[in-house]
Amino acid sequence: MIVKDKIKLLAFDADDTLWDCQSHFVAAEKKYQSILSDYGSPEEVSAALFKTETKNMPLLGYGCKAFVLSLIENAVSMSNGKLPADKIGRILDFSKSLLNMPAIPLAGVRSVLDTLRNARKDYKMVVFTKGELLDQENKLKRSGLETFFDAILVVSDKTQKEYEMLCKRFGCSIQELVMVGNSFRSDIAPVLELGGYAIYIPSKMLWQHEHAEEYEHDHLVTVDNIKDIVQYL
Repeated sequence: MIVKDKIKLLAFDADDTLWDCQSHFVAAEKKYQSILSDYGSPEEVSAALFKTETKNMPLLGYGCKAFVLSLIENAVSMSNGKLPADKIGRILDFSKSLLNMPAIPLAGVRSVLDTLRNARKDYKMVVFTKGELLDQENKLKRSGLETFFDAILVVSDKTQKEYEMLCKRFGCSIQELVMVGNSFRSDIAPVLELGGYAIYIPSKMLWQHEHAEEYEHDHLVTVDNIKDIVQYL
């Protein structure tokens, strides 16, 4: 159980915790499957794309730009270099639209942040997310939620090392951190393993790379909706 009075840092994941993101990537992948229909079934296209994304992660990391490069690389590979230029152009067009996807706050997000910001002046509240810096900063600005947070931190990945650095930056221990997010793999497990606290809000859509075995823990709270986190904080 979260000990409210001991918490100094409250960190929120961004994509699919504060605003919808994965549905836009799913829609883009469906367009991609259609464009490459001459070279494989939808399932084959998606499997090959995920393999390419996984291979590229150590070099490209996460986010829209990494996704675009993997789309192009995989398309060239599946077509044996014969994909027409107009189809490459179509892939680029819908891919770039992801950089301007709506960042409309999910239901309840704004009211929850407003409540916490006004009720708990002793908290530092930050966005802690992985991906590409400019893209994530722009989404936060488009969301209109920027004023609720003391900082936004964008990292290449969310491992124990990054959570330790997060706490060090804000002068607190891991036991004084609560992480709120929708990915058990990235937002929850590393924090619990270090001895911190986490609030898990499972999302309806989850990128397959984020799938992980879930488990119960004394420092973990699981809720259905972000509105439910206020009672614990």
